Amino acid sequence: MTALSEVIAACDATVAAHGVPNPSAGRFDPAEHGAVRAFVLEAVYEGYLLHYATPRAFQGLDEDLRLLAGDALYALGLARLAEDDDLEAVGELADLISLCAWAHAEGHPERAEELWEASARILSPAGGAGAAASVAGNLAPQR
Repeated sequence: MTALSEVIAACDATVAAHGVPNPSAGRFDPAEHGAVRAFVLEAVYEGYLLHYATPRAFQGLDEDLRLLAGDALYALGLARLAEDDDLEAVGELADLISLCAWAHAEGHPERAEELWEASARILSPAGGAGAAASVAGNLAPQR
C-alpha cells in the first residue's frame, strides 16, 4: 500500500469516498523519510494541493469540501506526528503550512515549491534549513 493509499484510508468517510483508486506512489519516499514522516508529508502535501492546486489522491470534491478536506489532511498529518512525539516536525510543518498560505496570498505561489523542498529536506536524514529559515529575512514578496 502506498502512502497516498494510506492517507485516503485514514480520512473521514465523506472525504475517503472521493479517493482515487490506485493513487500514485506519491512525492515522498518512505525509504528516505521513514514510514511515519512519508505518510505525514503526503497527507500535508495533499492538503496543500486540495487548497491550491490539483490533488493527486482525490477527485470530485466541490470547492467547499476541497477546503475542508485540505484542512482535515493538514490536521491528520500533524496529529500523526504529535502521536509520535515528533514536535520538531510538527513545528516545521506548521511553519510550512502558514508560509505556503502566505506565498499564495501575496501572489507568489511559485515560492511554495522552495518551501516544500526545504521542509522535506529538514525532515529527511540529510537535514538542512527548514521552510522558515529558507525565507528568513526575505518575507517581502519578490517583484
